[in-house]
Formats: sequence, structure tokens, C-alpha cells
Amino acid sequence: MQTLLQDAIGLREELIRHRRALHARPETGFELPYTAAYVQKALEALGIQPKKVGRAGITASIGTGTLSVLLRADMDALPVREESGLPFAASNGNMHACGHDLHTAMLLGAAALLKQRENELGGGILLMFQPAEELLAGAADMLENGLLDGTEIKAALMLHAMNAREMRPGTVVIPPGGVSAPAADFFQITMRGKGSHGGMPHMGIDPINAGAQLVCALQSISTREMSPVDTHVLTISSFLAGDAANVMPDQAVLKGSVRSYAPETQQYLKTRIGEMATLVAKTFRGAAEVQWLSGCPTLVNDPVLAETAEKLLPALVGEERVLVSGRLKGSTARSVGSEDFANITHRVPSLMLAIAAGGLSDYPLHNPGIVFNEEALPYGAAVYAGFALGMLNRAT
Repeated sequence: MQTLLQDAIGLREELIRHRRALHARPETGFELPYTAAYVQKALEALGIQPKKVGRAGITASIGTGTLSVLLRADMDALPVREESGLPFAASNGNMHACGHDLHTAMLLGAAALLKQRENELGGGILLMFQPAEELLAGAADMLENGLLDGTEIKAALMLHAMNAREMRPGTVVIPPGGVSAPAADFFQITMRGKGSHGGMPHMGIDPINAGAQLVCALQSISTREMSPVDTHVLTISSFLAGDAANVMPDQAVLKGSVRSYAPETQQYLKTRIGEMATLVAKTFRGAAEVQWLSGCPTLVNDPVLAETAEKLLPALVGEERVLVSGRLKGSTARSVGSEDFANITHRVPSLMLAIAAGGLSDYPLHNPGIVFNEEALPYGAAVYAGFALGMLNRAT
């Protein structure tokens, strides 16, 4: 296993090159022409034949026999204007502010390591490069288009970079078995009114006022309708209305998300959002339209795979780079960020690991100023490859 890490460290410059090429030209959602072409070319250079799955997904297989281990990386960026100051910063209005460029580079590195050891594999490995994770739609699209057809996946793994300044780069956090990330649903609420002159608001119906009242009203769901121990998050992250100082628009559009760990909680939140939107709009003489855009279920880590990772990874990256308790700062390592890898976890035994890639900025994920630490790249590549090798060896 240590040899695997040394080989991964030997790929450091190549991994950085992959990461920076992807970081400089970030693409969002399912529209990933450059990113997908880059990944395909990199795989072909390794002698691995890529295959398109769904709208923009890519898969590739390594080894012989039945595909039994799946390794997944997400490829899409966010519609955020980068402010990192890096010499290879993006300038197209998008940004890899969630580390997906690192994930993709790590999996390309793992592909190189596994291809070198193809004759040693006791089975087949499926590489999954996924679009539209930030839309919570890419994994479902690939599943619907045959991702798992003809496979017998016994274990699936994903890594996610975290900006953990207190941990050395490449430190892996192994969560406990069970639910570790909440279900999520994205929504859009259109508050409809009647446009008018800004000096004569009484001649119209103000959707901005109605929308503002709704934003405030929605907060009361958490503070007055939900138990404080029932973990959930309701966030309004976009409020768009009007273009001119002297024109009251005829509509305002709010976008947000709701996340929770229990199906009944999620359904209650969705129901109340719809009810409140309708009633608040009516109160202010308008109307509301609620659209549920996309979502994913809770992410469930397989307890057997978590235990397996606890045994495998210390020998690979060193005891000092593995947190095996599944706890961070005294609290259970549950994420409040949702992850559509959850769709995979409900189909096959799966595990999501966090990998430290911080220390270069104080900014959180999705912030335009975040800077990830590239020293984590070889460790991520080694973890992907080592997990797959370990699972195949245990199965033979």
C-alpha cells in the first residue's frame, strides 16, 4: 500500500496539471463540453476507453471480469465569479468552488495507478465521472441511462475535498455507517403581481413586498413549527425582481433549498413552503407558483465499508492521516451539505469519505475566495485506487 502512495506522489505534477486545466475553464450543470473532452482525452492517453452515459456523464472500466467496484468523481463547477487571486483562476463567471476539479484530477490519477496494476486486479473497476452534482441531478441521470447495467457493484466510493485548515492535506475522515448527508430539494417560487409606475404602486400589485414577506415568514417554520432537535435547513439563496428604479415589476423569483434527515420532515417542509407561498401571495393580492426543481435522498454510508476503510487506509496514507472515529471536534461527522451520490448509496453499498485540502484560505466551500491545497491530490488518487484494490483483493 505504501508503494501505491509513493507512485501517487510520483504523479503529483500530472495531477496538478489536470487540476489546473480544469480549474481554469469551469463549466456548470450538464453543459461540460471542455471538461468532458478533457477527461476523455486523459483516459484515452492511459489506454482506457471512455464511454458517454446520459447527458454528459463519462464511464470507463479497468480490469477484467464483472465490474464490482465503482469510483465516482463529480466534474461540474458553480456559477460563481472567482476571487481567489490564483494565476490559473477562472475568468468565465464560473468557479470550482467546491473542489470538483480536485475530485476529477484525483480519479484520473487513480485511473493511472490502477491501469498500471491491471494484471493484478481480481475483477473490474468502474470509473464514474459525473456532471450536474450541484444541480443534484447528474447521478440520477446516469443511473437512468444504464450506469449500473451489466455490473455487480459490491462497493462504491466517492471523495469530497474539505477546507479543513486544522488537518494536514490528504487527511481522510471516515464517517460512521448510516445517514451522513441530508436529503435535499431545490425550489423556485414565483410571486406574481401587476407591474406599474414606481411612483404609483397603488395602481399595481407589488411582488417584491410579497416576496420579502414570504422570506421572513418561511423562517418561522424552523423557529416555531419544528423541534429544535429535528435537524433541517431551509435557505433562500436567490431573490430576483425588476430592472429599473422607476418600474415596479410584475413578478419576483425566489430560489432556495430545503434539507433534512427524515422523510417525514422533508415532506412537512415542502408542504408548508407551498402553503405559505400561496397564502402570503394572496394576502398581498397576488399569486404564487412553487416549482420543485431537483433533489436527492439522504446519503447512506454502508457500515461494513466504513469498517473496511478504517482497516485499509492507515496502511496506505499513514495513521496520522486517518480519522477513524467518524467524529469531528466531538460531534458526529454528519454533513449539512447534500450530495447526489446519495442516489448511488440507495442502489449499492457505498461510502463517502472527506479529504482535507485546506490551509490556504479561511473561506468555506462555495465561496469565491476559497483556495484548495493541491498537496491533497496524490493522497486522494491513492485512496481511490487503494480502496478499489483492497475491495477486489478481499473478494478474491
